[in-house]
Amino acid sequence: MDPVPTLDVFILTFNAAKHQINVPVFARHLYNAFSRNASSLPELVVISLQEMAPLAQALIGSYMLNPYFQRYESAVNIAAAKFAAELERQGLPKDHPYTLVTARNVGMTGILLFARDPNTVKHLQATFIAFGAGDMPNKGAVGLRMHYNKRTTDGSLLATTELTFVSAHLAAMEWNLEKRNKNWETIVSGLVFENPKKIAESREAQSTLQSDDGSEAHQALLSQDTTEKSLHDISIYKPGAHLFVAGDLNYRISKSSPTTDSVFPDTSFDTVDSNHLSPFLARDQLIAERDAGRTLHGLSEAEIQFPPTYKLVVSPKPKLHAELDRIGDEENDADEVDWSWALHRWPGWCDRILYQEIPWWARETVGDKSMKIIDYNALPPVRSSDHRAVFLRVEVPMLEHDCLIPPESALESELRTKRDSPLPVDPRIKLPFPIDLQSWERRASIQKWEPTIGWSMLISQSKEAIAVFVTLLLVGLGTWWYRSW
Repeated sequence: MDPVPTLDVFILTFNAAKHQINVPVFARHLYNAFSRNASSLPELVVISLQEMAPLAQALIGSYMLNPYFQRYESAVNIAAAKFAAELERQGLPKDHPYTLVTARNVGMTGILLFARDPNTVKHLQATFIAFGAGDMPNKGAVGLRMHYNKRTTDGSLLATTELTFVSAHLAAMEWNLEKRNKNWETIVSGLVFENPKKIAESREAQSTLQSDDGSEAHQALLSQDTTEKSLHDISIYKPGAHLFVAGDLNYRISKSSPTTDSVFPDTSFDTVDSNHLSPFLARDQLIAERDAGRTLHGLSEAEIQFPPTYKLVVSPKPKLHAELDRIGDEENDADEVDWSWALHRWPGWCDRILYQEIPWWARETVGDKSMKIIDYNALPPVRSSDHRAVFLRVEVPMLEHDCLIPPESALESELRTKRDSPLPVDPRIKLPFPIDLQSWERRASIQKWEPTIGWSMLISQSKEAIAVFVTLLLVGLGTWWYRSW
């Protein structure tokens, strides 16, 4: 059996707390993350962002968001440029090793895709959904889907695989556990890569044209089966694609806020191996809800070896360093941060990255292939956020579409295995929630108003902007009054 090629992927999730990052500091942390357990650069870098900018700027769109995105692009390339020997060996540009293939967002939730060779990324699709108050995008999810073509040194195609990346920001607060699960249901049913209503209507029309008096029941069943398969293919759980979900999923370790008597993890412990941190991780809501089949269905997670990533209180920068910053010492990346826990929130592993493991039916075909976890860890704290970024580096087997699709025998086997289990069948076989046929059009109807809302918010937050707006309004009214006489 020929060896299966692999794809080296680095995924990072970060709640930026609506601030721009310090590029040199973030680049140093990224370089250290790239260097851990590996001597080469990843082929793909995916950055999942939450609260990446203030809501008003996020609603306005790329005009306001590009400066935020550009800082991450700079940080990724500064970090990668330190791998000078590898870049020279591969003939990659030393000043810009990665290309930002795309940057997408829904409100304050975004996703950036970087590739060492942008020509390897084909058939790129993007989608998004919001589930904040009134379906506004203060919370939401963005999805990317793509084919990755890996080639040999002589340029011939070696392998192709399909990948889906989801960046999500679920409901906050300890007591909102059920709402977080509901957010996940909305992602499964509504984060689709084509208009589901059009697909359902198209399949129904085809069934009507093909049916005759003697086969109406058969055609109806056939149409239903075909429609379900088509809807499954536009969901995040497309059977022929790998799936990764990253974000501030906001699952905590309690459903109630801490009290004055609550015991918090000691900040001096840096791994979960310690007996001190393990009891806190044992209370993690995400693990419990996923194991009970109520969220993140069919997804796996590497072993957590890092402390909670939220909520941090960062100590002010020492006066001397603050003064150096003011006189232009922005290239200093050695910014060590002192921090403590915020006492009004339980610390939690809010920032997570999960993935779909290779299905059992694919292993029967290509051997015992699985996702090879290189590293799953958290970056050091930064001054601009109350979260720590979390990253996953993984070698993904480049399995073809047909290899990942479940055979007809898989459904019967899954149903038999899960008959006495509370867990649903593999989502590549049957979706845990039906596709919402109205989700695409409902999202589009709300989205068209977001720039107007964003500009209105921005104007209302600025005294100067309000003064300009009132002046223009008065001039307009005066002009109208003058012309009316």
